[in-house]
Amino acid sequence: MKLPRFTLPRFSLPSCRPGDLCRRFSVRGFVSFCRMIRIEHSIFALPYAWAGSVMAAGGMPPWDKLILLTIAMVGVRSFAMGINRIFDLPFDRENPRTANRHLVTGEISVRQAWVFSLVMAVIFVLACAAINTVCLVLSVPALLFAAAYSLTKRFSAICHFWLGATLGLAPLAGALAVNPEALGLGPVMLFFAVTFWVGAFDIYYSFQDYDFDVAFRLCSVPSVYGPDTALAIAGFSHAVTSIFLFLTGIAAGLAWPWYVLWAGVSAILFWEHHLMRPQDLSRVNMVFFTLNGIISPLVLVGVILGVVL
Repeated sequence: MKLPRFTLPRFSLPSCRPGDLCRRFSVRGFVSFCRMIRIEHSIFALPYAWAGSVMAAGGMPPWDKLILLTIAMVGVRSFAMGINRIFDLPFDRENPRTANRHLVTGEISVRQAWVFSLVMAVIFVLACAAINTVCLVLSVPALLFAAAYSLTKRFSAICHFWLGATLGLAPLAGALAVNPEALGLGPVMLFFAVTFWVGAFDIYYSFQDYDFDVAFRLCSVPSVYGPDTALAIAGFSHAVTSIFLFLTGIAAGLAWPWYVLWAGVSAILFWEHHLMRPQDLSRVNMVFFTLNGIISPLVLVGVILGVVL
C-alpha cells in the first residue's frame, strides 16, 4: 500500500475578500472550529488543572486565577488539537474513520486551521503572562511539548503516554498558577496519574485504527505489540493510575472523602478494562467518552472535599 507523503502545510495569512471574513467568523464557522477541536473533551483536562490549583491554595483559589487558568487551558488544548489535525491530515485523508473531519472535507481550510491554532497559542501565552512570570516562562515549552505529540506516532509507540503527559501537565499548571514558588508533591503525583490514565484510554481508542496503523506503519501500541499485549499494557496503566491517585491523597494530605472517591474511580477503571475488548469495539465510545468523562470531575470533587474537610 502506498504511504501518504507527509509534509507540513505551508503557512500564509488568509485573504480578506469581502464577505469571506464574515463567513469565517460566523456562528456556523465558530461551531465548525469547536467541532474540529472537540471542545467538549476539555472535560478531560480542566478538572485536573482546577484540582492542582485547589491543592496549591489549600482551599478554593482566587477566582481571577481560576478564570485565567481556564482560559489558558482551553487555549493550549485548542492549539494542540488544531496542530494535530493539520499534521495528521495526510493520514486522515486515507483513514475511513476520519474521512469526515473538517480539514479532509474542506469545511475548514488548512490555512484557517493554522490561523486558528496560532491565535489559540497567543491567547494561551497572554493568559499565562497575566497569571504570573513562571507560567509565562513555561508557556512556550508547554506549547512545543503539546505540538510534538502530533508527530510521535510516526516514530514510537510511546505516543499514547506523550499525550498523557501533555494532559498531565494540567495539575502542575494549576498549582503553579496559584503558588509558583513551591510546587507540592500532590500535583506531581496527580501528573503521573493523569499520564497513565490518558495513555491507557488512548490505547483503547487506537484499537479502532489497528488495521490502518499496521498498513501505514504508524506506531500505536496495538500495531507494534499486538492487540492482546496492548490490552494488558492498558490494564497495567490503569492499575498504575489508581496507585498514583492514592499517592496523590497521601502527598497532599487529603481527608477521607478523597479515598472514598478514589475507590469509586478505581472501580470505574476496572470496569473500563472489563468492557474493552480488541475484537469487540461496540463499547469503545462508552469507555472513551462516558466513563472517562465521569472520572475527572470525580477527582476534582474528591480533591475539593479532601482539602476543605
